[in-house]
Amino acid sequence: MDRRIQKTRESIFSAFSSLLAHKRYSKITVQDIIDEANIGRSTFYSHFETKDDLLKALCSDIFDHIFSEDLISESTHDFSYTSNDLKSKITHILYHLKDSKRDIKGILSCESRELFLSVIKTYLEQLFNGYITNDSLNEIPKEYVVNHMAGSFVETIKWWMHNDMAQSPEELSRYFFAVISPPLSHKSNISIHI
Repeated sequence: MDRRIQKTRESIFSAFSSLLAHKRYSKITVQDIIDEANIGRSTFYSHFETKDDLLKALCSDIFDHIFSEDLISESTHDFSYTSNDLKSKITHILYHLKDSKRDIKGILSCESRELFLSVIKTYLEQLFNGYITNDSLNEIPKEYVVNHMAGSFVETIKWWMHNDMAQSPEELSRYFFAVISPPLSHKSNISIHI
């Protein structure tokens, strides 16, 4: 993407996140976003058709990077040296959510939180789907297990946000796997590559 276009998008995202932090989503107008970002109306509409499109783009922007296949070294964390095991991926996701705390908190406090949670759950289902082996499900539908894990992780994120992200990503990842691992590995013989 052209550097000017990227800078404008980031400016719009930042303005939108700032507004979400102190104003209800339904009360935010496109004009509010334009004023906060200090851009023209035509500039906004050349990037987004509506504020709902902006919200979806903000979610996708966050998640496309978070759920990237390659774990790279970043300013707050470095998972480039790890294997792509599920625990590393989950901890990596938690670091990104923490780095995007202001945006995430704004989104979770607005009326469109269900859209955000639905988008992240879809990404999580794709992630978990790759780590559960079909041959060990022992008559439990894989879709059920994937849905359960993704739903549990979404609830974990909500709990973490509610507690102002007091736990480190590593600690929260440990909580999550301590809760899902015993039933998966001891009771149902479901194989998951952690």
